[in-house]
Amino acid sequence: MIKIQKKQGLKSWQEGLLRVGSIIAALVASGIIIALLGYNPFEVYGAMIKGSLGKPYNIEATIEKCIPLLIMSLGLSIAFKMKFWNIGAEGQFYMGAFGATIVWWYFPTLPSYVLIPLMMLAAIVCGGIVALIPALLKLKLGTNETLVTLMLNYIAIGFITYLANYSPLHEPRTVSQIYRFTDNAMLPEIGVFSSQVKVHIGWIIALVLVVLVFVMMRYSKFGFEISVLGENPDTARYAGMNVAKTLILAVVISGGICGLAGMLQATGPEGRLTYTLSAGLGFTAVITAWLAKLSAPVILVASFLFSVLLQGGSSIGTLTGIPSAVAETIQGIILFFVLAGDFFANYKFVYKRKEKK
Repeated sequence: MIKIQKKQGLKSWQEGLLRVGSIIAALVASGIIIALLGYNPFEVYGAMIKGSLGKPYNIEATIEKCIPLLIMSLGLSIAFKMKFWNIGAEGQFYMGAFGATIVWWYFPTLPSYVLIPLMMLAAIVCGGIVALIPALLKLKLGTNETLVTLMLNYIAIGFITYLANYSPLHEPRTVSQIYRFTDNAMLPEIGVFSSQVKVHIGWIIALVLVVLVFVMMRYSKFGFEISVLGENPDTARYAGMNVAKTLILAVVISGGICGLAGMLQATGPEGRLTYTLSAGLGFTAVITAWLAKLSAPVILVASFLFSVLLQGGSSIGTLTGIPSAVAETIQGIILFFVLAGDFFANYKFVYKRKEKK
């Protein structure tokens, strides 16, 4: 009989080597499949790199994908550390963008230095409120937060779709479009290590959040309480921690950060609230947060690499004529191999013979 048994954790360098090996194996496996489909693997990989990092506007597009992915991954990492499985980044993202839109709708003439911070605050509050719902349901009724947060995603997207078609926010003579933000509500652009590559200031906010989340989780009392609660709620109660307070506050912060990502995306590259605003990045954030072991600095790296993959994948059709499904296949294979590497870093197969009676 074959059983799965947990083994002692690998050393950090061994784990890093295993992850690099997993990625290399994934690229080799992807190359074989691409070749079997009749395409040149080197041409495909070259097109993906060129499409994501080849020119300034490619780099800008990659960074614009990375910003919301990174911020949502950071938000989810806080809840995940507590073993509260917040799969609702999409919904919190959209409601954060909605909160920002409402502030702009009612105060459109405010100067940007007042309006944009108010929009950020509204986004954080709305994202936090959406996350608060499953937290309260879990505490009071013992519901499964995975299902509740997942369902809230579709409610949020449906709500935004309604606004885009039937509410006063709908822009006349357009199909399913909400009014575009005025210039005072748009994030200013700033160079990213170069004057040739300019992206909205969300990239600076994202990097600041990486530092803040890292410091909070590693060095603060609150971060310590989150870790203890995630390891063993009974231990947390025995130590005198207020479990309910810690749970609610951590989940609200998690949702608030995801909401902020929605505001930055709406007031940055999109310029308005749409029901396709996230492009599924909220679900990708679950993957990047988990693969990065919930470590803020590693999440930064993982989010950027995934953004390169996403942007490069969307470009290969234009550059080579290869179907975008090939890029999606590569993404799936890489994810499979990295998850497999993570599994073998923590578990092993043990063969045990059945004892004869």
